[in-house]
Amino acid sequence: MIKKTLCFSSPAYLSLGNAQLVIRLPEVENNETLPQRMKKEAERTIPIEDIGVVMLDNRRITVTSGVLEALLENNCAVITCDQKGMPVGLLLPLCGNTTQNERFRLQLDASLPLRKQLWQQTVKQKILNQERVLHANTDKNTGCMRAWANDVRSGDADNLEGRAAAYYWKNLFAGHPGFVRDRDGAPPNHLLNYGYAILRAVIARSLVGSGLLPTLGIHHHNRYNAYCLADDVMEPYRPYVDQLVIDIIRRNEDISVLTKELKMQLLIIPMLDVVVNGKRSPLMIAAQQTTASLVKCFSGEIRRVSYPEM
Repeated sequence: MIKKTLCFSSPAYLSLGNAQLVIRLPEVENNETLPQRMKKEAERTIPIEDIGVVMLDNRRITVTSGVLEALLENNCAVITCDQKGMPVGLLLPLCGNTTQNERFRLQLDASLPLRKQLWQQTVKQKILNQERVLHANTDKNTGCMRAWANDVRSGDADNLEGRAAAYYWKNLFAGHPGFVRDRDGAPPNHLLNYGYAILRAVIARSLVGSGLLPTLGIHHHNRYNAYCLADDVMEPYRPYVDQLVIDIIRRNEDISVLTKELKMQLLIIPMLDVVVNGKRSPLMIAAQQTTASLVKCFSGEIRRVSYPEM
């Protein structure tokens, strides 16, 4: 079943009732000009089991501990935002799989050659997906990117990921003079940042559901990063966010400010169509297939991760 992505950008009171998320809006309840019938109708309920991601994008949101417990029991990712509306926190369950200890040990015992092979597959598919996005949206020659993808060696010893990224970002947003991909850079960097934060939460949720440690990466190993594995696995999925950002830019004349409307357009990321192993499914389902295949790679059952192909 496709899980819902909920975003709360206005003051709200979130509580639990009969295994349902109960949503009440203080601005409606405290409005004395509205009849009681309308106030009652403004209260909404959503089954907890139907929710996959919750975005808390307002500093006046109240969440009961019962809601958080129920969401985490159902492997829901809860994202908190700062005063600028950018994601800054991610809450995930401590135990997301019945054989979690066994899978932790498989992940911890993964050999260096295996991790390098997995990173080779990750980089190759990322470059191929970037090539498809660049080819579909520009008139630039992308033959070099296909060549780089085919030349990726174990562990990406030649850093072809970096070479491909430099070419990709130089040409993808040519309509934005001087664009440089930088977290704190000029638009559309803010759209990419927001989209990647949603994607990261989806991937981290899938990793926990598959019984893996999101912290222990196959390549990323920053000591201050709690989601190294999520950052590894999300790499081939990033071009889907890039394509969505391109589509948003084409539909909107002004993207200088990350408005509520633009955020709503980015919140469809978990539902984007993705092809894995020749089968089309929503990105959230595809992420689960990817992380499940990664577990099998760690256990030696298979040799390839099921990454998306654009």
